[in-house]
Amino acid sequence: MTGESAPLRAPARPFAPDRLLAALRGAALLLAAGAVPMVVRLPWIGDMGVHAATVERLRHDLFHPGNPMVDSPTDSPYYSPWTVGLAVFAKATGLDTFDVLRCAAVVGLVVLVTGVRRFVRTLSTHPAAPLLAVLCLLLLWGVRPFVWSGFLGLTSLSANASYPSTFATGLGFHLLALLARVLRRPGGAGFAPYAGLGLLWAVLMLSHQFTGVVLTFGVLGVLVAAPGRPTRAGALRIATALAVGLAVLALWPYYSFFALLGTDGLEEIHQPLYRHALARFTLVPLGLLALAARFRRDRRDPLVVWFLLGLLTVGAGAVLDKWSLGRTEPAIVMPAQLAAALCVLDRGARRLRGAFAVVLTAALAVGLWAQRDALTFVLRGDALPRAVAGDAWKVWQPVGWAMRDAAYGDVFMTGDRRAACTLPAYGGYTVAAGYPDFFLPDERRRAVDTARYFAPGTPRAERLAVLRRYHVRWVLQRPSRGGLPAGDPALREVRRGPDGRVLYEVLDRGRPPAGAVRRAPVSGPR
Repeated sequence: MTGESAPLRAPARPFAPDRLLAALRGAALLLAAGAVPMVVRLPWIGDMGVHAATVERLRHDLFHPGNPMVDSPTDSPYYSPWTVGLAVFAKATGLDTFDVLRCAAVVGLVVLVTGVRRFVRTLSTHPAAPLLAVLCLLLLWGVRPFVWSGFLGLTSLSANASYPSTFATGLGFHLLALLARVLRRPGGAGFAPYAGLGLLWAVLMLSHQFTGVVLTFGVLGVLVAAPGRPTRAGALRIATALAVGLAVLALWPYYSFFALLGTDGLEEIHQPLYRHALARFTLVPLGLLALAARFRRDRRDPLVVWFLLGLLTVGAGAVLDKWSLGRTEPAIVMPAQLAAALCVLDRGARRLRGAFAVVLTAALAVGLWAQRDALTFVLRGDALPRAVAGDAWKVWQPVGWAMRDAAYGDVFMTGDRRAACTLPAYGGYTVAAGYPDFFLPDERRRAVDTARYFAPGTPRAERLAVLRRYHVRWVLQRPSRGGLPAGDPALREVRRGPDGRVLYEVLDRGRPPAGAVRRAPVSGPR
């Protein structure tokens, strides 16, 4: 916010031996080697279904994709610049959705690593700093690993590499680095660089909203740490960036960004973020010591400001029972992890440096062992070491086989949530969405109708009415889960899956919806 030419903060002078750099490079290469089979395998877990379905809808209709999970012409916040770009790439290359997501995982990881490297370079010139920072971001968590979008633990990232949150986090680090460099320019920068920063911020916010908030706290930290006093010219440049960003958010055609601010129903699904905090963040307090050392030297340190903003937000969520604010926990964790990495290499923390290096090394080893279950997403079950097999995550069995007889856009009735999560990834629709969807006005009714269809004692006429209401063509279920019996004349058994599910064709579907068109056959893997 000033035109002075002084750097944002004087970088620490390097002192560590070359042996440290070689060790860090070896660890980084080992992790990179593990990422290769993970990208190839593309593990089915968590939100993979909705992200694959989003790309699938956009590749079939780039301008009017409709809801990604159910047959409804509603908007969706999943239609972001990132997923639109993936769909354009899919159209241009002819790759199927899952190969596109493999490419997305590679790009997301590259953007993340290069973003961390560029931002850390604004804080330290030591050649080992970026590598150590990446290791801390991956391993300095807790003894109880978990998987959640926007959290960079090794286990979580192994499952989420292809998700928008990984790309958005990397993009946010690039934004922090660019902002720090713009603030250092002699005499200040013109308005064009700030307009570009505003555009980048809008892409970040549209791509993954919670990650956008987390990195916005980092942006505020960089601004607070800017040298000199704020000037009117600097304020105008920041206002320009903000105006450009808000304009892009307002004009984004795929969904209303500002409608998200009034969204209800997020609290229950995010309440687990406030449970077992000690087990999930056991190693993070080590970074708090490093942050305290930085705070003693500089009350406007960017990592300290970033951390405090995150702490206030997460704390407000706990006090106000706004559990969705727990999604900003990375704003507490990431600055602490980065501070821990820099503390080992920083001459300014001379008293802490020696002992801290030993403790940090031990903590990283503990973190690596604690997250050994990341191998679940790299190796098949029978190839897992005995020490991992007992803690392995259960990777889903996708139901692409059920689409062999279906056409793109056919509607399925299923009471199995995992089937509802995976079917749209292959081109089908389900009656009830497998994931919460606050842009879907009849979401509750769809869930109730699905439950009624499979509930014991529901009259046959009511079940048929539900199938007709949503123009269901296929029923996918396990025989013991209720619904119309196997011998009902309205159903015809088509095939049985490897997981015990049975696919039935609905013979009594009623009239097709007005204006219905013949849908293209499904392509891609089964």
